[in-house]
Amino acid sequence: MSETTITRADLAEAVYQEVGLSRNESAQLLETVLDEISSALIKDEVVKISSFGSFSVRQKGQRIGRNPKTGEEVPILPRKVLVFRPSQVLKARINA
Repeated sequence: MSETTITRADLAEAVYQEVGLSRNESAQLLETVLDEISSALIKDEVVKISSFGSFSVRQKGQRIGRNPKTGEEVPILPRKVLVFRPSQVLKARINA
């Protein structure tokens, strides 16, 4: 398994190469897209990207967990979690 990480700079460079905008415009475009996705998720909206997948926020309720070292029961507070569901197209490309 590869340990390579794709950064914002890598994505901005890819936009620069593919679209032909300037490097600054490409970075701005990427930031705008990421801000829009973040804003939608903060408002509990679902973000669907065709042929890629969907992002959504799910509410998890309070539950009891255990400290694995001591076995002590500890309450885990309710919280929101980010969920990503890949599309069938993305799954097929990964498994090809």
